[in-house]
Amino acid sequence: MPDAIADDTLDATGLLCPEPVMMLHNKVRDLPAGGLLKVIATDPSTRRDIPKFCVFLGHELVAQKEDAGSYLYWIRKKTD
Repeated sequence: MPDAIADDTLDATGLLCPEPVMMLHNKVRDLPAGGLLKVIATDPSTRRDIPKFCVFLGHELVAQKEDAGSYLYWIRKKTD
């Protein structure tokens, strides 16, 4: 998935819970249905929070990756 071209990127580097998920909620709202969002975070709690966010709101967590202290997520907005 790292090669996939995202429609938008959310850089939550340096932010701590609950800020990354709050910003994610706003960013996803602006995406078109089916859009792909790349999230970059450094808070380890996002490993728990972002998958739960996706399940709760019905978005698809396409991939996640840990890379040198950063947590990367690719989220596809639900198409309802």
